[in-house]
Amino acid sequence: MVEKQFLIDDLKLGESWRLFKIMGEFVEGVEGLYDLGPAVSIFGSARTRPDDPLYKKTESLAALFVKNGFAVITGGGGGVMEAANKGAAEAGGTSVGLNIRLPFEQKPNPYASVQMEFKYFFIRKVMFIKYASAYVVMPGGFGTLDELFEVMTLVQTRRIRPFPIILVGTDHWAGLLDWLRRQLLAGGRISAKDLDIIQVLDDPEAIVETVRKILVV
Repeated sequence: MVEKQFLIDDLKLGESWRLFKIMGEFVEGVEGLYDLGPAVSIFGSARTRPDDPLYKKTESLAALFVKNGFAVITGGGGGVMEAANKGAAEAGGTSVGLNIRLPFEQKPNPYASVQMEFKYFFIRKVMFIKYASAYVVMPGGFGTLDELFEVMTLVQTRRIRPFPIILVGTDHWAGLLDWLRRQLLAGGRISAKDLDIIQVLDDPEAIVETVRKILVV
């Protein structure tokens, strides 16, 4: 019985120290980004190769945002994230990489002038949202969809202020948007105005101009 109580006490102590680690990550994130200024979070697949047209497009888009007064925030890894950080850095802007520690796939790219590393996904997500003036979502996988639906839910439920959420790639997102209309909207699970939370655009200049008009940067 005594041994069992010792084990319970050890588990409680472990959970308490975990809370301190969580608070520490929050503090580091806020201290590192609080004076960032207008910024755009760009998401997309970590598996996009440098010879992919999507990589080149993301690179150009990030550079264009920098030239219009925005910093660029990414998840700090490869693929689309690397392209966005590279475009921002080579355009002379602030290029932020919020890397996550994973057992595979995610490695920091060398183009982030501000690099931070997180253990906890949920703290990293807070930083993406708290310091972004807009979300730009390129084609990606589960992680990209996770970020997209999280921020859509927060805007829908008015937990955060509305801001531009732009999906890049009409062809890529067409199937998902059709499913949302046929299954969720038609089934009464969302309202028509909920779909207005997102926009779909393809042209980098149109994307930047849309964000500029809404935010008046």
